[in-house]
Amino acid sequence: MGLNDQRADELLDERVRQLASTDEDLERLLAHDWIRYRTSPALQELSWTAHATCDRINRSYYDEPHEAHRLFRELIPGAGEGIDFRPPISIDYGMRLSIGDRTFLNADFMIIGGGFVSIGADCLIGPRCAIYTPNHAEDISRRLDGWERPEPITIGSNVWLGGSVTITPGVTIGDNSIIGAGSVVTRDIPADVVAVGAPCRPVRAVAAD
Repeated sequence: MGLNDQRADELLDERVRQLASTDEDLERLLAHDWIRYRTSPALQELSWTAHATCDRINRSYYDEPHEAHRLFRELIPGAGEGIDFRPPISIDYGMRLSIGDRTFLNADFMIIGGGFVSIGADCLIGPRCAIYTPNHAEDISRRLDGWERPEPITIGSNVWLGGSVTITPGVTIGDNSIIGAGSVVTRDIPADVVAVGAPCRPVRAVAAD
């Protein structure tokens, strides 16, 4: 079991484990297998609950900031210390997300699907960044039947994502790298580089002070 798999397992509470024992699609999700959201009462319950919590966070952030931050930690048990964020946020499954200490999430942060997402410490996530974990089936009949496979995404520590960056399923971004605004990351990006474009590609090393 890899470190991210171990971390993902640690974040599962008793309710999720109970649902997985009776729901084949949730069990498949946790095993990195193909799932059908449309036929899964457990996945629908978990995502509905997560979005309801996101809505409460977004509405209470400025009037009751302490409550908004409490709800944020309730939604994301894998959140580290000193995390700052701005509403609105939209996250399908909070227990499938790990965020390192002191990371900042700007407005309109979105994670779609149930692939496990690991974000390191000291990251700067720009406004309107979107992380997409599911790949839908290419086969026409399987796609019509609703089959999809969520893939994990890993963002290292001290990564800066510019505004409106899109990250697609299965991607890893190495420590200290910078992703230019508007980029679409479709393949792994190594550590210590500046990368831009759609598809995103490294263009130079990160400048030393």
